[in-house]
Amino acid sequence: MSKYLVNKFLYTVDRDPDLVERYKTDPAGTVAWWETEKANELLNCVAAERSTYQRFTDEERAALVDQDHVRLFEMGAHPFLTLTLFIAMFEHDHEPLGYVKAYAAKMSHISLPYPDIAT
Repeated sequence: MSKYLVNKFLYTVDRDPDLVERYKTDPAGTVAWWETEKANELLNCVAAERSTYQRFTDEERAALVDQDHVRLFEMGAHPFLTLTLFIAMFEHDHEPLGYVKAYAAKMSHISLPYPDIAT
């Protein structure tokens, strides 16, 4: 898994309210667009500076499209990045702290040692 690329997706989408809404309503389209248009831009650089070609694996793409934070974490995505993005997308659909509790409940089967989240 390219933890860097998945974490970069989570990070950049979370920081743009329009992308958050787009990812919530059209995850497949957003993931495909981001992979094509944004994946190879360097973070915090001008768009003209691009890295070599990077792309998601089929497993990464599926987990992102499914918005499956448990599978993403099990593959090594940083839990704070999934939590903050998914709170932005789903918290308003739940009672106060409801989404955070649901997020934690879905992760309750995971025990130490946690997957390596280093990039």
